[in-house]
Amino acid sequence: MSYAPLVEPADELTVDEVRRYSRHLIIPDVGMTGQKRLKNAKVLVIGAGGLGSPALLYLAAAGVGTLGVVDFDEVDESNLQRQVIHGQSDVGKSKALSAKESIAEINPLVNVVLHEGRLDNDNVMDVFGGYDLILDGTDNFATRYMVNDAAYFLGIPYIWGSIYRFDGQASVFAPNMAEDAPCYRCLYPEPPPPGMVPSCAEGGVLGVLCASIGSIQVNEAIKLLTGIGEPLIGKLMVYDALEMEYRKLKVRKDPNCKLCGTHPEVTGLIDYDYFCGNVSEEAADAAAGSTISVNQLEHMLKEREEGTREFVLVDVREPNEYEINKIPGSVLIPKNEFLNGNAFDQLGTLTDNGSKQLVLHCKSGVRSAECLAIAKGAGYADAVHVGGGVVAWVNQIDPSQPSY
Repeated sequence: MSYAPLVEPADELTVDEVRRYSRHLIIPDVGMTGQKRLKNAKVLVIGAGGLGSPALLYLAAAGVGTLGVVDFDEVDESNLQRQVIHGQSDVGKSKALSAKESIAEINPLVNVVLHEGRLDNDNVMDVFGGYDLILDGTDNFATRYMVNDAAYFLGIPYIWGSIYRFDGQASVFAPNMAEDAPCYRCLYPEPPPPGMVPSCAEGGVLGVLCASIGSIQVNEAIKLLTGIGEPLIGKLMVYDALEMEYRKLKVRKDPNCKLCGTHPEVTGLIDYDYFCGNVSEEAADAAAGSTISVNQLEHMLKEREEGTREFVLVDVREPNEYEINKIPGSVLIPKNEFLNGNAFDQLGTLTDNGSKQLVLHCKSGVRSAECLAIAKGAGYADAVHVGGGVVAWVNQIDPSQPSY
């Protein structure tokens, strides 16, 4: 099904613009009128990271007249494996500013608007206002639900993408464009349980996967802006990079959707952090009063070396993470071993059946909090976990180790 173009065409293209976009102009479906629509379009890209990088570069190259960039982060060296809009000289620079400079190199005719603050309930409606289209490159559920809801309330189509390791997904949510068009909540009515789905920072992502999904998002943006082709409205594109397989699934509008259904319950922005939760209630309860800092851990390790203290330090990350960096004296028992119960035979031996205190850590403190709840439920009442995990250890105690 085709849809009407989102924007009206600009009055004209300059001679320089005709020269620049000539390969678009000779496509009958795009032509002068389509390119004028792109010139007149305003697209907001949320995140200048893995998905936002290729999306911004190709939107700029395509001649989208105004690009908004939302990002409050700075470029880190670990970003460069996939965030191709940034370079080595940009490390430490604002991602939004770095993106603007790269866009200027690709196409100086594009107007770039920077939104360098954190996107939240207080500013999202104002930031979104005036844009024709939202392209989402975020990597957390709380922001995705907020973006979906805000876009719905403002009547702006929302192009969504998601990546993890070798798998990617993309869709277009535009209930304002058709009565049977679903929103993000129709596909995912509830967020996954806290800790169930690792982020890219924890689970990794193949760098080139970002380009595959980001370019699909741009393709959808061009189709919507110019009114050509059949957009991914009511469809979910699923990509498996290892099998080199694309699948397109039907996504139906949920009549019971809490946002766009017949009897909506979500009629305004909500507390999305609470809705999604960083950790489960059990993990939060277990961590309350049972969280130590890396400075405390360093002191405990010195006491253990001196023989004045006994405890077992367990790293609950994955083996490939353990190879990158580690806290000295730690023993690796991945989180999944806690989930299936296999960890406790080994823990019984390591702790002399609980006579030694159990100290858990992961990369940032989320997974170790979940394992802490399981350990306390298994009888390790004095167990603690390390807030900030190995990231805090590298940053505050041992900067000679690499971070990731």
